Amino acid sequence: MVHTVEEARQARVHPTAMVAPGAVLGQGVVIGPWCTVGPNVVLDDGVELISHVVVDGHTHLGAYSRYFPFCTVGMAPQDLKYKGEPTRCEVGARTVVREHVTIHRGTATGSGLTRVGQDVLIMANAHVAHDCVLGDRVIIVNNVVMGGHVTIGNDARVMGSAAIHQFVRIGHAALVGGVAGVEADVIPYGSVLGNRARLIGLHWIWLRRNGVQSAEIHRMRKAFLTLYPKVCGDVSFQVRLEQMRREFAGDTRIQEILSFIDAPSHRGLVRPARAGTADQVETEGA
Repeated sequence: MVHTVEEARQARVHPTAMVAPGAVLGQGVVIGPWCTVGPNVVLDDGVELISHVVVDGHTHLGAYSRYFPFCTVGMAPQDLKYKGEPTRCEVGARTVVREHVTIHRGTATGSGLTRVGQDVLIMANAHVAHDCVLGDRVIIVNNVVMGGHVTIGNDARVMGSAAIHQFVRIGHAALVGGVAGVEADVIPYGSVLGNRARLIGLHWIWLRRNGVQSAEIHRMRKAFLTLYPKVCGDVSFQVRLEQMRREFAGDTRIQEILSFIDAPSHRGLVRPARAGTADQVETEGA
């Protein structure tokens, strides 16, 4: 056992754990059996490494976050261009990282930072790749995998075994269905499903649970059908987009969707299924 910092007097470190010289431990930190903490790691107050957790690199774990057995945080990215640069990884306060999750640090050719927000839940066996950015209150369900540089907005939900292509953006409060293959960006409040993922509606249950009134939900549904009508005819996406701008200029959440569409993108947008296909169904989401 190596107590290397003054704060360690107020932490609990199991005799089998290895804490490298230079690591910074906040008050009330708990490091369980067979954990390994690297020399450039900062653990804020109340962080708990339950057992067999590896934290390496220039990694900062937020206060009262918890890490379950066999997860790794801040290890080198799976990018052949990575040459050992001192890139970073950050995890926010009160986030929970379950068994066998891997969260890799950033790359010098990317942003240099992998960041997970506050109050996030990452369930077992999920992978957060280099340079990914996850917002606050995100839920990542078991076996989700994501490529590098993925951005996931606040309150988004990614269901089990979904796969997210590198550079994809998932908007605020969006829902990605289980086993979905997401190759393009998902609009805020959007709900996508299928392999390959198609837009099937908005995340209505999240909206209701978070106090959005029926009148606003009705407006959002109308805006969605303006942009993505069940039968498009000869009207182009750009024309429908401009119509949506004119008709819903005063709606905050609809403006959020429009701003997301206008923002730079590497991947384009997930679109609805073609008319007549089995997965063209509007769903309540989860």
